[in-house]
Amino acid sequence: MEKIKEILEGLGLESNLKLDEIPNIDLYMDQVIQLFENKFADSKRNDEEKILTKTMINNYAKGKLIFPIKNKKYSKEHLILMSLIYQLKGALSINDIQTTLDGINKRIIKEDIELDSFYNSYLNLSKKNVADFNEDINERVMDVNKEVSKMEDRNAPYLEQVLMISSLVHMSSLYRKVAEKLVDEIVVEKEGKRHK
Repeated sequence: MEKIKEILEGLGLESNLKLDEIPNIDLYMDQVIQLFENKFADSKRNDEEKILTKTMINNYAKGKLIFPIKNKKYSKEHLILMSLIYQLKGALSINDIQTTLDGINKRIIKEDIELDSFYNSYLNLSKKNVADFNEDINERVMDVNKEVSKMEDRNAPYLEQVLMISSLVHMSSLYRKVAEKLVDEIVVEKEGKRHK
């Protein structure tokens, strides 16, 4: 599993749009796309993958994932939301993202949120998550190696890789399920229902 270290180095796990990288002027759509493409280039699976497209941005606006745009320009707040959407869409459906961000969008419109402070908290947690993830990956590699050592098979490197993939996908699924349940709690609270 030496490849894991190489893979981790190439993933751009710490790529996040930081507040000081967001211009204090409103941007046109093409400028927003360019900013995101430059910032998240390392996190793409392949060169054909697009980080952000005009269609995606239009869908975010239509789906009310971001508050309304003025004069075809996107504010700092829009960029923060799009950065959050970029991270969330790896695990959540568009509907779940809309539910998750709805309260933030409403607070932005009412000017009832310190969005910079909230986003800095998110960035701090993201940085800690990457450190925890790197530690967890090393443990997972050791666990997989232990399991493979119990096998008597000539295809051990292949089986090791399949076990690692399966283990990572399973962990991802567990985290996603908890996140989805938390989204469901937002819906329950919105509708004023309580669990019995």
